[in-house]
Amino acid sequence: MIDSRPPGRRILAAVAAASLVVASGSARAMDAAAAQTFARQNSCFKCHAIDKRKDGPAYREVAAKYREKEDAQASLLHHLTSGRQVKFPDGHEESHKILTAPREDIENLIEWLLSL
Repeated sequence: MIDSRPPGRRILAAVAAASLVVASGSARAMDAAAAQTFARQNSCFKCHAIDKRKDGPAYREVAAKYREKEDAQASLLHHLTSGRQVKFPDGHEESHKILTAPREDIENLIEWLLSL
């Protein structure tokens, strides 16, 4: 099929099509099962549960706190990778476990958590 559009329009169409391919290729869908497996493997459920508070807040509480914040992803990524101090119900503080897994795995966990 011959494209009868002027050369300038053909170039714009090609750029737009290429942009869609790049954008869709880089967009990764959140994988809830993988996120929960990752959380189990990293002992996250030792201190957290989805619906109830343990030593740490329930994941639904965390999601409610961060979901509407513009920097939610970055804040949670920093929290999970920096060893930030966390306060326990009895008042003592400890460093949060530092996750050293591939960034994509941690980001998937965060996306799942925020989806709750």
